[in-house]
Amino acid sequence: MYDHVDPFIGTGATDLPAPEGLAATWWWPKPQVGNTHPGATYPFGMVSACAYSGAYPTGYGTYDFNTEGVPPTMYDGPVASGFTHFQQSGTGAIRKYYNYFRVTPMLGPLDDLGTAWDLLDEEATPGYYAATLGNGIRCELTVGPKSAVHRYTFPAHEQARIVVDASTGGLAIDHGRTVPLKAHLATLAPGVAQGEIHVEGVPLAVHLEVDAPGWRQLLWYDRRLMPGGTRLDFDYIRPTTLRPFGLMFMGPSRAEQTVEVRLGFSLRGPERAHANLLADVGGHGFTSRHRETTQAWRDHLGRIEVQTDSADQRTVFSTALYHSLVKPCFAADESPSWTTDGPYAFDICTLWDVYRTQLPLMTTLFPHRSAALATSMLSVCEQEGNLPIGYRMAKGADRFSRQGSALAHTFLADLCDLDVPGIDWEWAMVHLEADLRRTYGEDYLVHGVAHPISHTLDLAYAYHCTARIARRVRDRALAEQLSAHAEGWRAAYDTRTGLLVDSTFYEGGRWNYSFRLLHDMRARIALAGGDEAFVALLDRFFGYDAAPVTQPGARPGVAEMEAGYALGRFEGLNNEPDYEAPWAYYYAGRPDRTAEVVQAVVTNQFGTGRGGLPGNDDSGGLSAWYVWATLGLFPVAGQNLFLLGAPAVGESTVKLPDHEIALTTTGFAPVEPGGKVSYVQSVQADGRTLERPWVTGRELRRTRHLHVELGPEPSAWGTRTRPPSTSDPSYATGGEA
Repeated sequence: MYDHVDPFIGTGATDLPAPEGLAATWWWPKPQVGNTHPGATYPFGMVSACAYSGAYPTGYGTYDFNTEGVPPTMYDGPVASGFTHFQQSGTGAIRKYYNYFRVTPMLGPLDDLGTAWDLLDEEATPGYYAATLGNGIRCELTVGPKSAVHRYTFPAHEQARIVVDASTGGLAIDHGRTVPLKAHLATLAPGVAQGEIHVEGVPLAVHLEVDAPGWRQLLWYDRRLMPGGTRLDFDYIRPTTLRPFGLMFMGPSRAEQTVEVRLGFSLRGPERAHANLLADVGGHGFTSRHRETTQAWRDHLGRIEVQTDSADQRTVFSTALYHSLVKPCFAADESPSWTTDGPYAFDICTLWDVYRTQLPLMTTLFPHRSAALATSMLSVCEQEGNLPIGYRMAKGADRFSRQGSALAHTFLADLCDLDVPGIDWEWAMVHLEADLRRTYGEDYLVHGVAHPISHTLDLAYAYHCTARIARRVRDRALAEQLSAHAEGWRAAYDTRTGLLVDSTFYEGGRWNYSFRLLHDMRARIALAGGDEAFVALLDRFFGYDAAPVTQPGARPGVAEMEAGYALGRFEGLNNEPDYEAPWAYYYAGRPDRTAEVVQAVVTNQFGTGRGGLPGNDDSGGLSAWYVWATLGLFPVAGQNLFLLGAPAVGESTVKLPDHEIALTTTGFAPVEPGGKVSYVQSVQADGRTLERPWVTGRELRRTRHLHVELGPEPSAWGTRTRPPSTSDPSYATGGEA
């Protein structure tokens, strides 16, 4: 799949063809831009590197801050003032924008630093980014797990320069700048330097080597050179007194001369940054590092293969898989907050975005990564007092707590059900139970409800997930206590409407949050009035028999947004709370409706080109949804279940750690906008007919061949046997159906 990835998908404002059919009735309120970047990345790596314009939110591109509709622009076209490290991927307003240690190749004086040169002839593949700056210098970037390597090709010039700005961070938008609290830089030998900046409470160190024999090496401060200086030290920097500072390498260049800049990074000091550079690059350089990173991406992306005659579909799928494997950032032995070595991860930004889709994909393909992430999160809880909802390369209070509560419990429940090795479950249970009583959890226990009301659903579900873990570690008494608290979800719903009660909501309304896949969907549907009433609510939400709507434009007004929210309509994967709603039909015996909605999403809401995403990719959460939908699977996070559906390709292969699963079909018809929908007629798992529309995670790990028969009309398959609910007489508490 590597050869078909286009890292530019999602870097521009949504530019999809006008939606057809059902999709034309959906309304997308959130930013209509993927917020991805095309920079060099490593699979789940610590470091990324990309052209820097200061634009929102990754530092790449042309857009200004935006939370609704079409994003406004800051620039007329692609520009860059250099190349920075550490970027978010697909996120929005997180107030943590990184972009540290800007490296700028120049031909003019230091006073030109910060010039936004045009970006020309851009290229990108997984692990590689290249462009020519308007000053005529060709620039190439690649990265390792904890390093970056730049290669610049200069024209002939008397005084070519490479300038490293250690003071730059964040974005060129209001309130987007990051100022180091303290810093030091030192030159060690010709072409060798090191430094460390403290940003948002975290020490970020760099060891830097520049392959430019004969060039001068100087420190600079406030755009003035410091000849003869070997150190710069700042014990305390205030935002009001910050002046730019950094390193510069300068000398004559020949036509087509290449200069390499190699940077190793660490959160534990310059010496470890040097060790990381040696481990990643050693005595080699750009070509070797690029080759190894390319192979790492080929290995990771090769875990799934799809067969399709559509070049566009192959590109969209390959890129979605790529975007699903960029975050979180793993940095083993690099925690700045605790001194012991071991797993460490950041840019879990945020669980609200990824826990339903991207984390289950990582658990399926790379369970050892999930075990490392779980251990890292538990260490965060031990050190900082709570399991994170989001976690960045920063210290301080969790800024995402209003999005959701206790979402880590969902992730950990699946790992426990699957017996993923490497996790101390006795240690985990201590923190999981305690975390349920923090922040919104106190309201839930004291009042039986927490507002925003979605937190009531979060906490009830987390109690259910934690009870599953308690049973797995044989603490049945605790499991019973937790299961009793898991019934509190009922207080969130209004029996008169079948929807959530009036409340405040984070990015959405009660319609968007009303169709979550709870642990007791049987009782939830009964609360709404039964199957027919529940399906009627879903049909209204998904716009059946509704008129097409107009999407918000640039800078939409309050009245326009209020009118749109009043529709109570599916947001077409432009917003995270809707990710799992299409599969709610399964619990009412209508998998045919799910097939119709999912095919409308797959064919209308994803495309090629920079504008090929309907909204923020959110650390791969949106892209992972597309991966699952294309395969004809959907994970019910926290329940160790996979719902089975109609694939969007005729054949695919999923490589698990110990074997492959072949996913095949008969009666497959290519999916296309406005085309006929394919419905599941029957499913066979290793030759055994499945009447039920799901498999457990354990069953999936044992399956080697999953075959789906498709047809142009709905069938009885999946209508009689529903996915499990805790109120089912036959419900198995251990997770097996």
